Amino acid sequence: MSFRFDPIAIVHSCFKEKFGIPRQAGLIPEARGSLEVLPPYDRPEAFRELEGYSHLWLLWVFDALQPELETTAPGWRPTVRPPRLGGNRRVGVFASRSPFRPNPIGLSLVRLLAIDYATPGISLQLQGLDLLEGTPVLDIKPYLPYADRAAEARAGFAPEAPRQTLEVCFSPRVEAYLERQGTDWGGHLRRLIGQILSQDPRPAYLHRNPTRQAFGMRLYDLDIHWRCHPGQALVTAIEPHAGVARRELRPHD
Repeated sequence: MSFRFDPIAIVHSCFKEKFGIPRQAGLIPEARGSLEVLPPYDRPEAFRELEGYSHLWLLWVFDALQPELETTAPGWRPTVRPPRLGGNRRVGVFASRSPFRPNPIGLSLVRLLAIDYATPGISLQLQGLDLLEGTPVLDIKPYLPYADRAAEARAGFAPEAPRQTLEVCFSPRVEAYLERQGTDWGGHLRRLIGQILSQDPRPAYLHRNPTRQAFGMRLYDLDIHWRCHPGQALVTAIEPHAGVARRELRPHD
């Protein structure tokens, strides 16, 4: 028995590469983006009364991992090393949210900010994303607090949200850059970068390599450079991504 699913929407995200993406939705409230609904699903009547819900479930595909998954046989892993356990302990794949699954499907709970009917087609404005730019979405479902929240639920080896382990600081050069961007855009960037780095996005294996201190990640069309010191992440530069004109960059450019 097999099934075929076609995407109904595509994610447009502040995350343009995998490094820096939070490990669960909602951990970075400042992580925003939109969901571009694809034809023939971009019909207003299909979204009637969705504005009454504050949160949505997105079912999506780990499409960026497909080449890596195809190199493994039979394409999934029965046990994985969750980052939450420092990559030092194996658990069953079905006791984790690892992408290396028999069917590489992800599930994210995001906040719905608005539905845009003005542009050609329909787009949903979202907050709390943990999704890469271009991620295909298979379905959208409203979050129902009375059914989707279990008051007595247990969470195994991940009983609470990850702790903020790094103090985030900005170099004078970066402070000046953010100041020039104005309150809205500059403030958004400051909060987004701070929320990401405070949770230490480095892979677990890099924690065992203290000699490496310099890191970088891409947000929107910007390259963020930072250095990691004991208990601290220092943002040293914010620059346009290679090939992007040096101009004022905004989330939806």
